[in-house]
Amino acid sequence: MGVPAPVHGGAVLEVSPLSGRPGICVSGEIGVATRPSWEGALAELARRHTDVSYVELSGVGFVDVAGVSALARTAMSLPGGRVVIERPPPQLPRVLDMFWPNLRGIEVAPR
Repeated sequence: MGVPAPVHGGAVLEVSPLSGRPGICVSGEIGVATRPSWEGALAELARRHTDVSYVELSGVGFVDVAGVSALARTAMSLPGGRVVIERPPPQLPRVLDMFWPNLRGIEVAPR
């Protein structure tokens, strides 16, 4: 974590641990080119999850539907607790509301 993902086409995804609380801070773009890094970061988040995990997305400019889907699948796979998404790009809550309107494992804190 903390090293930009090596991708093609100029897209970069940086993931680092949050300081002082469980979770990750993400910046860059979440799309087809960076999806393996995003899914790897989510898998690690799930492995370390206890009660609440935080995903800070204020540095993310774009997330595609597949990236939101990976986040939703991660939250649904957790045995309990929740994932708090902080300051996501505007499309993320819209996609969650469209495809997973009653998903209880994710809480979205607005930008």
